[in-house]
This record gives sequence, C-alpha cells and structure tokens, in this order.
Amino acid sequence: MNEPDWVRHAVLWQVYPLGFLGAEPTRAEVGDEVRHRLAGLEPWLDHAVELGASGILLGPVFDSRTHGYDTTDHLRVDPRLGDEEDLVALFAAAHERGLRVVLDGVFNHVGQDFAMFRRALADGPDSPAARWFRLHWPDPQAPDGGGTPTHEDFEGHSALVALDHGEPAVAEHVERVMTYWLDRGADGWRLDAAYAVPPTFWKPVLDRVRARHPDVYVVGEVIHGDYQGIVASSGMDSVTQYELWKAVWSALNDRNLWELDHALRRHDEFSDAFAPLTFVGNHDVTRIASRLTDPRHLDHALAVLLTVPGTPCVYAGDEHGFTGVKEEREGGDDAVRPAFPATPADLSPLGLPVFHRHQELIGLRRRHPWLHDARLEVLHVSDPLLVYRVSAGEEALVVLLSTDDDEVRWGLPSDVPVAGHEPATALAGSGAVVDGGRTVVLPPHGWCVVG
Repeated sequence: MNEPDWVRHAVLWQVYPLGFLGAEPTRAEVGDEVRHRLAGLEPWLDHAVELGASGILLGPVFDSRTHGYDTTDHLRVDPRLGDEEDLVALFAAAHERGLRVVLDGVFNHVGQDFAMFRRALADGPDSPAARWFRLHWPDPQAPDGGGTPTHEDFEGHSALVALDHGEPAVAEHVERVMTYWLDRGADGWRLDAAYAVPPTFWKPVLDRVRARHPDVYVVGEVIHGDYQGIVASSGMDSVTQYELWKAVWSALNDRNLWELDHALRRHDEFSDAFAPLTFVGNHDVTRIASRLTDPRHLDHALAVLLTVPGTPCVYAGDEHGFTGVKEEREGGDDAVRPAFPATPADLSPLGLPVFHRHQELIGLRRRHPWLHDARLEVLHVSDPLLVYRVSAGEEALVVLLSTDDDEVRWGLPSDVPVAGHEPATALAGSGAVVDGGRTVVLPPHGWCVVG
C-alpha cells in the first residue's frame, strides 16, 4: 500500500454540501450572485471532531446546473455555496482542527454548460474542443441537415456529457484541476464514477499529481468490478467497498449471516492489496436506519464498519440516526440529502444514543489504528451468529454479531488468542465475557467486541 501515512488513522465524515447547506435546487435561481454558505459548515467541523472523525469527505462544490455532478466549471466554486475564498477558508478551518479535506471530483462526465462542450458544438467536428467528447455528428447531406449532434452520456442521463478519456487534453485538464485545489489546501480526491473511466487513464495523471503533492489521498467510486485490478492499474489508493455495504444490511435483514461471511472473506482479500473505503451510508443510497428492518441491528452494522480493515466513512446524519429512502425518480435523492440546522446544538436529542454509539466505536477504532490494514478471519458462521477476528501481529479483536431471538453463548477456541493476553474483555457492545474470559454471552440480538 502506497497511501499517505495520515490515511492509516483516518475516519471520514461525509457531507453533501448543496443539500446540507440548503442551497437552491438549480444554479439558475442565483445567477451570478454568490451565496456565501460554505462558512455554515464551520460549526459542524467541531461536531466532526467530537464524533471522532479525522477528515471530511466533501461532496461536489464546483459550479453546476443542479446537483453538483453536472459540473460546468471545475475551477469555480458553485455560487450557491460561495466562492474560492470561502472554500480555501474552509480548508484552513478544518486544518486548524486537525481535519483533512477530501474533495469530490467529477471527471467522467460534465454538464452541458461546460465551456469546452459548448465550444465543440459551436466549432464543429474537426475542432480541438470536439476531441474532448464522444460526439455523433449529423450527416450534412441529409435533407433536413441531419439534425443536431448527439453525445455519449453517463448511464443514460443526457445532461451528463461523457468525456473522451483517450484525449490528452482531457488528462491535462484533470491533472490541472486536481493540482489547483491541492495547491489551495485540499488533501485528497474522491473520483466520482471512477468505474466508468478506463483505469489506465488515471495512472499517468495521478503520477504527475503526486509528484507535486505526495501526500494526496485518492479514492475511486467503484460500485462493481475488479476492485483489486482497478486499484493496481489506476494508481488510486482505494475504492469504495460497495460489496460489503450491501452484505451488511442484506445479511442482517434476512438474518442470513452467510452472506456477510462471504463478503468479509472477500474484504480480507481486498485488504491484502489496498485499504478499502468502507461505509454503511452515503449520499447515493437509502440511509442505514431506513434500510434495516430491525432497528436493533443498527449497532451491528456500525460494529462491522468500525472494526474491519479499511478507511471508514460516516455519512452526515447517520451518526444521529437520520432516516431517508432513495427513490429511482427525478428528485429521488432529496430524502437522503436534506438541509441541516445551523448548528449541531439544533439537532434533536432523540439521535444522541446513536451518536454516542458512533463515538464509542470510533474511539475504539482510533485506539486501535492497526485495524486499518489488519487481517480478517471468520471464526464461526450460522444463520443467527457470526464471529470474526481482526489481527495485526500480537494485536487482535474478536467481533460477535447475533440476530438470534434467544441468548447466545460462544466460547473462544483455546487456539485463538484475542490480544495476546488473558482474560479477554468486552470492549464494546451488549455482550459480556465470563468463565475465565473465554465465553462470551450475548443477549437476544446482541453484539460484542472482545479484546
């Protein structure tokens, strides 16, 4: 693993700024008027520190028509959020608190107002601008002139114009954008829709970016595919671990922990090559509190997130038990991208138990930084009980998850050391360790981290 040293200790808190700060749904509603909203995130930086996070994963902040993923200018902050001075001030405020900032870069596609796309349409198929995109030009000999040109897009969304990653000018643009904001204080990049970009596109770009910023962290959004192969050929530090995300809630809902067993074994294989970005919620999916059919299993999901190898990321609001269902329709993300109050003090106290559980498990994570690149071994699996061990050298933790309606007792095998000492101790959860420190007793639907 060649990732920066600071990532070994990283726990990220993800924010989707346009929603979080209550920005207008469309850029047209503000015109060129700048609404200095980014400063509204500063009170929440202290919240992130209190949570135990060490970094902020910031959703799209660059000029766009609508949701931020239809970028029109990568070098201009969206006026609905502020200007460059506001963003640089946010970097500084985060750094004052010991928080890193990872930006969201949309480099697979652009919005239809992207200047080079407008130039391509105006200048025609032989123009340098046209080479940036995969355009289909009409037949000028057709009786009606052939109509207007069409373009390749992102997953059927015509508003998202696909870039041609074989064009050197596109690579130069991406490098310039990444370096520009790193020069101004950003610490890393999330590469949106990285799975849609040829992995080999990234390697020379990232090599040049790292020549100037060797401590940059780069994680790609990869939903499916060959995680290890993509990391190896792209030069990215990590990719998003969607396989584990799906298995966590699905296995708990079905009370079929064999699915989670399979995903954890796969996760250990991935972790041998890189440290995956792990999560149980983000801006694109139904919130974990809504996804789980049994609220007693929310702690189980958090226990997995914060004890397995990788770099854990908590989506803003999940730490207070926010609910929200993503729907496959226009505006279907709104429920999982709500506006937040002005300060954390304005949050409902009803979410405090979930917040405190996050603090407990993040604290455990921060006290055991070796978990970042630990090895994971499943010790036991049945429909209602899963037990796994994470270890690095002499360090080890054992995690037990039960969906059983009855109490469960599970004895640690004599040949399985916990943390190089006896007796074992319950470090978190609803379980207790008895019988000389070798038997864990879980209540119905209980869980426990033993060390």
